Amino acid sequence: MTEITSLRPLAAVLVSAVAIVPILLSGSRPNVRESWTAVAALAKFGIVASMVPGVLAGDTYVTDLGSFLPGARFALEADALGILFALLASFLWIVTSSYSIGYMRGLDEHGQTRYFAAFAASVSAAVGVAFASNLLVIFVFYELLTVATYPLVAHDETDEARSAARKYLAYTFGGGVAVLAGTALVYWLTGTVAFTPGGIEGLAAADPLFARLAFALLASGFGVKAALMPLHSWLPDAMVAPTPVSALLHAVAVVKSGVFGIARVVLDVFGPETVGDLGMGLPLAAVAAFTLVVASVIALRQDNLKRRLAFSTVSQLSYIVLGLAVLAPTSLVGGLLHIPAHGFMKITLFFAAGALHVETHTDDISDMAGIGRRMPLTMAAFAVAAAGMAGIPLVAGFVSKYFLLIGSISAGQTLFAVALLVSGVLNIAYFWPVVYTAFFESPEETDEKPLIGGPFGGRLSWGPAAVAEADADTDADTDAVADGGGDAYGHEGGHDHAGGWERRGWTGGESTWFMIAPILVTALGSVVLGIVPDGAVFLRIVRLIVAGATGVSV
Repeated sequence: MTEITSLRPLAAVLVSAVAIVPILLSGSRPNVRESWTAVAALAKFGIVASMVPGVLAGDTYVTDLGSFLPGARFALEADALGILFALLASFLWIVTSSYSIGYMRGLDEHGQTRYFAAFAASVSAAVGVAFASNLLVIFVFYELLTVATYPLVAHDETDEARSAARKYLAYTFGGGVAVLAGTALVYWLTGTVAFTPGGIEGLAAADPLFARLAFALLASGFGVKAALMPLHSWLPDAMVAPTPVSALLHAVAVVKSGVFGIARVVLDVFGPETVGDLGMGLPLAAVAAFTLVVASVIALRQDNLKRRLAFSTVSQLSYIVLGLAVLAPTSLVGGLLHIPAHGFMKITLFFAAGALHVETHTDDISDMAGIGRRMPLTMAAFAVAAAGMAGIPLVAGFVSKYFLLIGSISAGQTLFAVALLVSGVLNIAYFWPVVYTAFFESPEETDEKPLIGGPFGGRLSWGPAAVAEADADTDADTDAVADGGGDAYGHEGGHDHAGGWERRGWTGGESTWFMIAPILVTALGSVVLGIVPDGAVFLRIVRLIVAGATGVSV
């Protein structure tokens, strides 16, 4: 491996941070403000992409800013693992920036300047996490990411949003404390906190009790943002944020920084061999397997689409952690490949949910009967991404889950392979009703869906009070239409959920192209990753990472 001194890792981190100033200064001129966002996003992706050929050739780009603390330098290092995360984050920021324009303007949201500035800060911190060269530097950017995303979670400024944001801070700052404690323990044991492919050599000879404690602190600290149970409850509550923020949280920056941190700990702090010798892989894998199954079961009972997607994220992140914890080279490939695979698929799903909200003010699955006629492109993209999440071939999720399944079986961990298969079935169970309801049901034929407030596995009862309320809502809708306006949901022409959806064609008339284009791009990315993963570069990067950490080519 050749180290190349370069300012590119620093530039990749700073370009979006520098853009915060002109974004704030141009707040009264939305077109200029959003042009700054677009320029920064393209520049960041261009800088990161320029390092990919060198990294694939075995080079590492380093920006050394001097001593941070004794034994630790404040350095940014673009190695294979860092490039994997940074390439995903920088590319998806481009499409999210376009989507944000359509979403924020479509709803005439307040605080748009603050929103775009906080978004730029968040992506800057995320790339800092990607390119951190040691545990102290990753801790700094990990905490900065929490601070930068707080205004996004609290964006609505309602009591619910502020409460969710405070909970988010409490959980993630608590995780940061655990990361710092684990970092201090690693330094005490070895005298260094620098990331080393295959692990820091001194940890293999350290006192096993303290080494296990350090691993537990680091894994649990990063596990907060990775939403491992029981540290996950902040994530569904954070769904009060605007949908592009949910996409950022679930597909790009926050949760991926958590699983990325765990990947650094397993591959570059302890190393797979030392993790296995300490016996820490099995308990981490058990937590991940429990999380991916239980979160899938909970997702089945969510009628609100964003909350169903939130619990899906809790489950899917644990696929990544499970692949890392099983420690077999093939499972490591599957876990790491699921980072970009999940990123493309989950951001597509959230983009679709946001488009439904902007255009029809529909958020609950039980209200979506026939909505595929109103938004065919959006729901088709949703169906593609949902198929990938369930592991259907030709979409990204199939490739990563195939490696995970084979890796678990080859490592003799049959129970974890069964957990993966069970979760795959549950994925179909909670995604298929959304697709079926959208394309194959009409409002007249739809039945009541299981809701959060209903009995477990049952339906809400329709007593006299519920019937009276439904009649009142129907009267209100009828009056609104009679007055010449839309219905109570804001639909033009009185196309409410009881009367069906107006049919839109497949040429984009369902929404603005600021929103449709990102949905189609990320859905297409999911398919490309499923058909030619090597050609999409991510699998090549993942193979390089695993070979460097284990010495085995997969």
